[in-house]
Amino acid sequence: MLCGPGWRQRLATEEPVGPTEAFLALVRQQVHARAADRTTGFGLECETLPPVPGLIEAASRLDLAMATIERPLTVLSAALAKRLDDEAADLDTAQRQRVEAIRRGLARRALLPLAAWRAMLRELEAGPEDCFVDWMSVRRRDGQDLDVALHRHWRDPMRPFAAAVMEPAHGVLVTSATLRDATGDEDVDWAVAATRSGARHLAAPPATATFPSPFDYAARTRVLVVGDVDRDDPAQVAAAYRELFLAAGGGGLGLFTAIHRLRATYDRIAEPLEAAGIPLLAQHVDVLDTGSLIDLFRAEEDSCLLGTDAVRDGIDVPGRALRLIVFDRVPWPRPDILHRARRQAFGGRGYDEMLTRLRLKQAFGRLVRRADDRGVFVMMDRALPSRLLGAFPPGVAVRRLGLKDALAETRSFLTARTEE
Repeated sequence: MLCGPGWRQRLATEEPVGPTEAFLALVRQQVHARAADRTTGFGLECETLPPVPGLIEAASRLDLAMATIERPLTVLSAALAKRLDDEAADLDTAQRQRVEAIRRGLARRALLPLAAWRAMLRELEAGPEDCFVDWMSVRRRDGQDLDVALHRHWRDPMRPFAAAVMEPAHGVLVTSATLRDATGDEDVDWAVAATRSGARHLAAPPATATFPSPFDYAARTRVLVVGDVDRDDPAQVAAAYRELFLAAGGGGLGLFTAIHRLRATYDRIAEPLEAAGIPLLAQHVDVLDTGSLIDLFRAEEDSCLLGTDAVRDGIDVPGRALRLIVFDRVPWPRPDILHRARRQAFGGRGYDEMLTRLRLKQAFGRLVRRADDRGVFVMMDRALPSRLLGAFPPGVAVRRLGLKDALAETRSFLTARTEE
């Protein structure tokens, strides 16, 4: 009933086997017919409505097929629960733990996913409740389909979090350097924090507090916006990355908003940096996982690393191993279906700007991890609007200049560190 070996080929040739493949074949057909942007090699998506002919009938057949799997699993889970009750006096600790582990595994791996799938299938014709966002997608690589999917996400992901985690708790402490926005309006910034933490879904308002950073960002960092490099010219962008990494002598983190731009830059700068004695690591290029790449970057003080979102948000490299961050362009949210739904729910353009400020704030925060750290943050996009500059700490001057002056500033500021 479920997809078997070779299912991708059968979907591509429109020869599906079984109800799951039949449904996914029609999902694939709908995505390829209606995706807004078919030029990308990385993925396509479309709305669930209106459905292509035959999709609703295929969803109904798949729902019935999933019910045949769900019923015996439900009976088994109930029997295990009954055994825990009937044999409460006889089961030793190890036996009880094994039975309970099986019950939890059945729920987590089968019953909950089946219930979610069946709900999506039954609601496909009418559309989801307002609290959910549904869409279809085809994940691709190098022009080949890798996966076909029907998705459902909460419009506000903190609503279930508040219900499942915060409401039953005696108390919850939420803390982060990037929890609030940085609009300059305290009420707005705290409202953002309440939304992002889920506190706005609680009956009682949260107690709030802010604490100053122990770091002297104004003295220990520089923010430079380069205005004379064409961000749409891969050769110019790569040359700028190369020269900035050379000016810093390594220790550079290059952040990209698209994987294909990362790879294009890597191909152009890997050899000249290697010739200068600066190893270049790259997410989505090297076969190592992201954690291993970060470990190597941390260990090799003069290496450089290229990465995307996971590196921007998850890296902790104190000291000289990270002394320069270069961003290829302003990290505006990708306008996919889920983002558009959340944008509509959370404030339109203001929501986009909030997310972008927080991404910039998160990236900048990688530079200074201890009091004696020193670093330069370079944005390669002259279109960085002034209203996003609240992402940077108070007192940090933002300079707009050309690449030549940015190289000189980077070199002199980081050289001063070695002379202290």
